[in-house]
Formats: sequence, structure tokens, C-alpha cells
Amino acid sequence: MWERRGGHVDVTEPGRAPSSAGAADFLARFDGDLEAAIAALRAAAGTGTPATTAPIPTPRRPARPRSGRALIDVTDLRKTYTVGRQKIQALDGVSLTIDEGEFVALVGASGSGKSTLLQLIGGLDKPSAGRIVVDGADIGRMRDAKLSTFRNSTIGFVFQFFYLQPFLQLVTNTEVPGMFAGTKRGPRREHALSLIDEVGLTERAKHRPREMSGGQMQRAAIARALLNRPKLLLADEPTGNLDSVTGATIMDLFEQIRDESGTTVVMVTHDEEMAARADRTIRLRDGLIVPQEVPA
Repeated sequence: MWERRGGHVDVTEPGRAPSSAGAADFLARFDGDLEAAIAALRAAAGTGTPATTAPIPTPRRPARPRSGRALIDVTDLRKTYTVGRQKIQALDGVSLTIDEGEFVALVGASGSGKSTLLQLIGGLDKPSAGRIVVDGADIGRMRDAKLSTFRNSTIGFVFQFFYLQPFLQLVTNTEVPGMFAGTKRGPRREHALSLIDEVGLTERAKHRPREMSGGQMQRAAIARALLNRPKLLLADEPTGNLDSVTGATIMDLFEQIRDESGTTVVMVTHDEEMAARADRTIRLRDGLIVPQEVPA
């Protein structure tokens, strides 16, 4: 799927992040054929079937009442970073469960560990200790190639800064996760256009990111995140760069995604008003979950 390293997202390989110019240079080797470039990378990595043969994922059934089945199960999760000679305990024994079809907000001050927790749940980083199970898979124990495939098929990512590729039209930006998955071009393009319509950007399908507003780019990023019909959507400060009205529109979209497809949504935010729209709020402080007060 998409991976954030140093503020960029790479279209050439999940997990690495050269500059946009570097991605464009790589694409030029294939005469501008992005699908051929991605197919070559997939073949070199030995991930999946050829891009011309893999079927598009089967549409997921409409949402049903929550069954109580955990999609995410985190046990005694710890993450330590070393900066120079100093060790920083970003997470210090976090345990939580998030159900299928649940919309959860992770809140807390800067440095509380909420974004670190989101990245670990998404398989973008490895824990120092503890266990992370997503859709029955222990992702902390997966090898990189298998984890990359799992992320692309099961998890969609939405970030504060959108990370759309500036040299691609919106419809092609939306299709890229399907290219990595090896889905067929015709059904993939049809599904991308359907998602673009669902987020209200039909008239922008052939536009590049520089021709869109911040709110439009975030809606485009959501469409891209949904292309492979993920069971889990992870959003890191998705309204952080948007005004309140546009932010509320993005929250409407998340609620629609939860209600219509049964997708689990986990969102990191500083905005208490946005967090209040989630089904449940989990607060973190100093790498720990703050116990919730039980009403008398």
C-alpha cells in the first residue's frame, strides 16, 4: 500500500519514499506507463500474480450490526525509539480491541503515542514488544513482502498531507493500489471512477492534484484508500489541514464508509469535535491508554 517515510509516498515500491522527481524519472524508463513500471517492480519482488491476470476484489457486503468480532487486537504493545544516547518510550504497554465496523478516534497531546500506535496497527513500523493482530493475522511477525501484500489488500491509509502523486491524474492516483495488487485494468478503472463519484469528484477525475483544493485532495486520498475494498481504514489527522466545514464533510464520508461497507475506521485527531463523531474515543497519555471514567 502506501508508506510514509520522511514526508513522501512512493508510487514505485510500497515501503520506500523517493522524491516525486525520482518517481517520475523511474516512470520515464517505461515511457510513462505506470502500470508497466509497477508490474516490473512486483515481478522483481516476487509479490503476487501478473497484473493482467489477478481479479479485482469481490465487493464487500453491506454493513450489518456489529457482531463483536475483533478486527484489531493489541496486547501489551511497546515501542522504543533511540535518539542519540536517549531512549524514548513512545508506547509503554498498550492493550486494546477494536471491533469490525467500529469507528474509533485516538486522541491525545502531541507525543502521547497515538500516531505511533496507528502506524504499528497499519504495519508501517515494527513493535519493540507486544502483539498486534489485524483480521486474524499477527502482523508483527510477518516478513516484509507478506506484510506489504497484506497492507495493500486489507488496510487503507489516509494522511494529513494527502500524498497524491503530483504528475498523475486523479483517476490514476486512485488506481495505484490496484496496480500493486495486480487487478485488471478495465474493472480497476471502473471501480476507481465509481469511488471518485462517491466522494463527489467526478468532474475532477482527469485533474492533477495542483488543480484541486485541500478538501478535494483529501477526498481523493480517501477514494484511493478504498480502491482495494479494505476491511480497515486508518486516518492520521485527516482534517488537520482543512477548515471546519471541509473537515465535517470528511467526517461525513468516514461515517458513510462505516455504515455502507462495514469498514472499520481508526482515526488519530487533535480535534475533540471531530473525535466526538466516532463511536468510541481512546485517549493516550505518555504512551499509555487513559482509563475511561465509568458513569455513576
